Amino acid sequence: MSPSTHVPRGPAPSHPVVAIGCGLIAIALLLVLPALAATDPAIGPVPGPGQAGWWTVAVVVLLQALVVSRVGRRPTTALPVLAALPLVAAWAAPGAAFSPTVVAELAGVFLAVVARPPRRRLRGALAVTALLLAAGQFLNEVLGSGADPATASASALLQAVAVIGLPLLFGLVIAAQRDTHDARRQEVHALRREQDALLQAAVSRQRVSMSRELHDIAAHHMSGIALMAAAMERQIDSDPGTAKDSARRIRAQSSAVLDDLRRLVGLLREEPDAARPVETVEAVAALVETRRAAGAEIDLVAPAPDPGAGVGPLAHLVAYRMVQESLANAAAHAPGARCAVEIGEVRERRLTITVRNGVPTGPDPGPGGGFGLVGMAERAQLVGGDLAHGATADGGWEVRLTLPVEDTISTTRAAAPLPEDTA
Repeated sequence: MSPSTHVPRGPAPSHPVVAIGCGLIAIALLLVLPALAATDPAIGPVPGPGQAGWWTVAVVVLLQALVVSRVGRRPTTALPVLAALPLVAAWAAPGAAFSPTVVAELAGVFLAVVARPPRRRLRGALAVTALLLAAGQFLNEVLGSGADPATASASALLQAVAVIGLPLLFGLVIAAQRDTHDARRQEVHALRREQDALLQAAVSRQRVSMSRELHDIAAHHMSGIALMAAAMERQIDSDPGTAKDSARRIRAQSSAVLDDLRRLVGLLREEPDAARPVETVEAVAALVETRRAAGAEIDLVAPAPDPGAGVGPLAHLVAYRMVQESLANAAAHAPGARCAVEIGEVRERRLTITVRNGVPTGPDPGPGGGFGLVGMAERAQLVGGDLAHGATADGGWEVRLTLPVEDTISTTRAAAPLPEDTA
């Protein structure tokens, strides 16, 4: 009956079948009562068919049946009307002939409660209906049997309580069951919407992860290919042998791009045999050698023999990606500049890795629009590290990554997967 749980699905229903049933039952009682009164004098005088009192009660119960058909749409208005019409019957034909008017009142109260109008309005309508029912019963008792006011009042009160209370109780039970059903349906809909939202969020995270992975692959390999192609263009005429060697390196870099793309597709398909290269702090040396082979001038400073000792596995991946991205950015935005990769010693349980490039000798193509620095900063935050970047005093650029020696995310950040791992 609560309005908060009711979800309207169109116009309120009418109840023509119930109305017809109420009218037929009431007319049948009117036809039977004269015969019963003839055999049982205790019932009292009852007007027979064709008499004015009988027709008056018949019109009243038929009007009540018409009102019952509209209770579902206007419950708070229909209930008082149902209780007011019997006042005419009590005045015109007091006695047992008044009884059939109760049929429509019982049905009307039940339908009004099941219709679940606003609770305050329903309470007011029920209170008015109870007063009108009591007034009709009081008038019928006084005029029909000549009862004293006290007895008539007690009878009227009991009649009102019974006619209102019984259908109200059953109606509340039905309405509560329907409210429970609606609440469960809405809960199911809410859970489905939540699942859809979680799915969309997961898809969005996967898209970001794939875009970053593709960015890392393209930035690392394609910048090297572009650098070697530029060098090969100058070597074709002056040094054909070196140019052929550069062509072979371009082919090797292109094959590496294809291998990385196949690995990424394999991970997306969840193939168990999709091999993934080991990307650790120790692998930075091989990364630097690959860039040197592409023609870049890079200095590597690293403690021996294990520069990544004590660093967690996810932090290893973050460090490798940071160096890879920084070198790719240097090749793209500082062409011809000498670079330096420095893996510092562990101090206060923190490992610092710095990638620095000098002043470029070629024109800067302008700022990029990818995920480079943003992706590096987010990865550093995932493992409890810090990333700082900015211009140096000599006009170059520096990226500095600080990582915790212990894998701090193993217990506190396990719910936040690294983007590359989900890719």
